Amino acid sequence: MSPRKRRILSPKSPKLPETMNLSGSGVGTVLGELESRLMRLCWDAARPLSAREIHDRLRAEHPVSPLTSTTVLNRLVRKGFLSRGRVDGLLHFTARVDESEFVSQASRRAVEGILSLGAEAVTASIVDVLAERDPEQLAELARLVRRKLREQDG
Repeated sequence: MSPRKRRILSPKSPKLPETMNLSGSGVGTVLGELESRLMRLCWDAARPLSAREIHDRLRAEHPVSPLTSTTVLNRLVRKGFLSRGRVDGLLHFTARVDESEFVSQASRRAVEGILSLGAEAVTASIVDVLAERDPEQLAELARLVRRKLREQDG
C-alpha cells in the first residue's frame, strides 16, 4: 500500500481549507457548496449512509450526478471529514467530526486569519456587529471576556 493510500484511509485530523469564502454562510464559508450539503446530510443521519442514499437525499435539493456526489464524498474522506467503509459490498460514509467540533475548528481558524488584519480594528468591528445584530450575544461575549481575564489573573 502506498503512503498516499494509507493517509487517505486513516487521516489523523480533518484538514480545513486555507481560504474561506466570505460570501458563503455557515459551513459554506469553509467548504464548497456541494461539500457543505453532503456534510449536512451525513451530520443529520443517525447511521452510516451509502453513497446511493446520500445521492438520493442530495438530489432532492441539488441536481447533481451520482458520480459527482461520490467524487465529492471521497474528497471529504481524503480531507478527513468523512470515513468510508464497506457494508454489504456498498460504500457507506460517516462524519468523522461532529458539526459543533467542525464549527469550532473553522471559527478559530477564521478568527486567527481575521486578527491578522489588526486586533484592535477587528475587536471593535466584532463588538459593533454584535451590538447591531445580537445584543444578547454581545453580553455573552462580555461574560466570556471577564471569565478569561479572571482565569489569567488567578
